[in-house]
Amino acid sequence: MITQNIFIIGHGLLYEILDEIKENFFFKISRFDDEEEFIKNSDLDMKNFLIISQNQNKLKINGNITDKNLLCFSNFPLPLSKILELINVKLLKLKFNYQSKVNIQNYELNLNSKFFSKNNMYLKLTEKEIEIILYLNQTKKKHNVLDLQKNIWTYSANIETHTVETHIYRLRKKISNKFNDESFLLSDKNGYFIK
Repeated sequence: MITQNIFIIGHGLLYEILDEIKENFFFKISRFDDEEEFIKNSDLDMKNFLIISQNQNKLKINGNITDKNLLCFSNFPLPLSKILELINVKLLKLKFNYQSKVNIQNYELNLNSKFFSKNNMYLKLTEKEIEIILYLNQTKKKHNVLDLQKNIWTYSANIETHTVETHIYRLRKKISNKFNDESFLLSDKNGYFIK
């Protein structure tokens, strides 16, 4: 699961309230006193984040202007339910955009459209094929059939099946046919892997 980060600039009371109930959220919260402190610490995970600030000016972080990542609260009071609704809507939009492009080797995987692409050639993947690619790419190690059964299909170890081999074979064939690439998804005696 992709961890989303919320950086609160100022808004000490809002941070305290959200921090009190943080176990109910699927995002991580950090607070900074002002924009200067935030910019000094901008080496934080800036891949998937939302900034909550009173200032509607765009912040520059690593040369990027963060307008889509900015949520301004300057008109208080607001009901907590409305604040949480605005945060969740913004996080959903960011997650959708973040997921739209995952780079794996010299390919791009769009999790929203389910297209795997390279050099303006597109291949539609199934949900399970995407799970296989993401799992193998994320861990960067070799996975045997039992491991893939357990972590992708949630099968127990005592069930015999050729599901994994069949899916891997079909995925390799699709990639080979479309992109003429025999070395994207590899295997050896220790299991399957993506370099």
